[in-house]
Amino acid sequence: MLNDIQDSYYVESPEQATLLLHPLRGEIIAQLMEPASAAEIARQIGETAQRINYHLKALEKAGLVHKVGTRQVRNLVEVLYRSIARTFVLAESLSMKPETLQKLKDQSSLAHLITTSERIKRDAMLLMEQSDSDEIIPSASLQFQVKLATEQERQAFVDEYTTMVQQLVNRYASRPDHDFPYQVLLAVYPKPKE
Repeated sequence: MLNDIQDSYYVESPEQATLLLHPLRGEIIAQLMEPASAAEIARQIGETAQRINYHLKALEKAGLVHKVGTRQVRNLVEVLYRSIARTFVLAESLSMKPETLQKLKDQSSLAHLITTSERIKRDAMLLMEQSDSDEIIPSASLQFQVKLATEQERQAFVDEYTTMVQQLVNRYASRPDHDFPYQVLLAVYPKPKE
């Protein structure tokens, strides 16, 4: 039986907050708006099924995902999971100081940035290995620097940037006549002092 998925869930437990702010676990949760198995999620995000299964167990133990069924795949039984909610909101009642909560969010974002850059590097290497020497692999990368003086300005930039890219991706993602998926990974972060 499928459990209903909530529109939003207020995270009041520090354990749940820590789990959600882990980059890979956050990515797993994002894939679970519909029921999926560890193997399906692994294929979608380019990880091993064993690693995804390990994190799914932690998310289930914390009550952030539920088992919603099983299905037979060849001679294996796959367990299907789904997120308990579409969005998660960190409650102000979390027993963390605001600066601790902000540091946790910042560190999680930086850890996700590292994971993303490693994924780009791995995918680029695989594409190079899988292509013929004279084959051109269509790809693009852009690098810009923008000066954002305040937290409000930074947030406004990120919100507008995310909305514009999401609109562009939606325009091309809904085309059923093409079966050549492309990865779109974007990052915004402060330039480190050298």
